[in-house]
Amino acid sequence: MAAPTEAKVKAASTATFLAGLAIAVLNAAVADNSLLGPLPVWLQAPVLALVPAGLTWLAGYQARHTPRSIV
Repeated sequence: MAAPTEAKVKAASTATFLAGLAIAVLNAAVADNSLLGPLPVWLQAPVLALVPAGLTWLAGYQARHTPRSIV
C-alpha cells in the first residue's frame, strides 16, 4: 500500500507547474525578447531555469510536513 503524497511534494510540484505555465504564457504573450531584454543574453537561460527551481524550493520549504505512522 502506498503512503499518501506529502504536502511538501504537492506544494513544490504545484509551484513548478505554475511557474512554468506563467513563463510560457508570458513568452507567448510577449513573443519577443522584451520579456528578458534588460538581462544580458548569457544570463537569460539561467534565469529561466532558476525561477521555477527557486519557487519549487520555497514552496517545499514553506509547506508543512506530513507526519507518517511507523508501519
